[in-house]
Amino acid sequence: MGSDRRQIGAQPVRVPKTAELVAGSLRRRIVRGELSEGDALPSEPELMEQFGVSRPTLREAFRVLEAESLITVRRGSRGGARVHLPDLTVAGRYSGLLLQVRGATLDDVFVARLVLEPAAVRMVAENQDREAIARLHAAVDNEERDIPDPPRFAMSSARFHEAIVRETGNKTLFILMGTIMEIIESSTSHAIALSMAKSEQEVANAKAVRAHRKLMRLVDDADSASAERFWTTHMSRVRERFLSHYGSASVIDLFE
Repeated sequence: MGSDRRQIGAQPVRVPKTAELVAGSLRRRIVRGELSEGDALPSEPELMEQFGVSRPTLREAFRVLEAESLITVRRGSRGGARVHLPDLTVAGRYSGLLLQVRGATLDDVFVARLVLEPAAVRMVAENQDREAIARLHAAVDNEERDIPDPPRFAMSSARFHEAIVRETGNKTLFILMGTIMEIIESSTSHAIALSMAKSEQEVANAKAVRAHRKLMRLVDDADSASAERFWTTHMSRVRERFLSHYGSASVIDLFE
C-alpha cells in the first residue's frame, strides 16, 4: 500500500505508508516497555511474516526508527536490529536543531531555565520528601569534591541543577530541564569553565557550592518562598556571567 491522499469533504486525509505503520507498531512496543534497551528485534524473515510486508518495506520502517534513534541496525550474517530507549540526549539534540533553525539564542534557552528552576526549588521545599532532599545534599557533596577539577565540577554542577528538577517528581518538568541542559552543554562544551585560569575557576566553584549549600538550608527549613527567591537571584547572576562570555545574541550552534 503506497502513500496517497483521499478527500473526505473538503479535508485531505493522508493515508500512512505501510512502512510507517510497521514503524509505528514497533515504536509502540518500545515506548510501552515491551522491548527493553539492548533487546534484539526478531529476524527480518520473522518480522516480514508477522507484518505481511516485503523486505524493502521492512527496511524502510527500520530507517524510520533509526532516524529516531530507537534502534540500530547491523548488516550481515551476524547483524540485526537492537532497541535503544529514548533519552534526553536525543531530545536535546532534536530540540536544539529546531531552535537553531529558528535562530534561537542561547539566552532564550537560559531564560527558560531561569523560569523553570526556581519554581522547581519551591516544589521541592514544599514537598519535603526527605529522601529527595538527601539526594540533593549528596549531589552538593559531589560538587564540593570536584571543586579542584573544573571539567568534573562542570559536570557535577550540571547534575545538581538537573536533580533539583528531577526531585520535584514531575516527569514532564524533568524532561524539559534535561533537554535545556543538553542544548546548553552541547552548544557551549563548558567553554566558560575552561576559559578561566584553574585557580580562578576553583574560587568560582567554591562560591557556587556555598550558594548551593545555602539553598539546601532553606529547603531543609521548608522555607519555599525564600528558597525560590534566592534561587531566582542566584540563577540571574549565573545568567549574567553566561551572557558576559557568549553575548545575548549568540545563536545556538550545535556544529561548532
